[in-house]
Amino acid sequence: MSERRLNLSDIILIAATRGMLGAGIGLLLAGKLSNDQRRAVGGTLVLVGAVTTIPLALRVFGHQAPSRDLAA
Repeated sequence: MSERRLNLSDIILIAATRGMLGAGIGLLLAGKLSNDQRRAVGGTLVLVGAVTTIPLALRVFGHQAPSRDLAA
């Protein structure tokens, strides 16, 4: 298993995008708003959460950390 190092800003961005995605899905499934309101707000949050996840995923998983082999 490989190890990934994340700084605090990466963790906060990941948590925020997951929160937006979850809130959007929750609003889409909830019956508290009118259908038009629910689709507008929920769809926007899902879209923003999903679109902002792509660059973060590339940032975390796209770069290999340089190996730190010790010379003998």
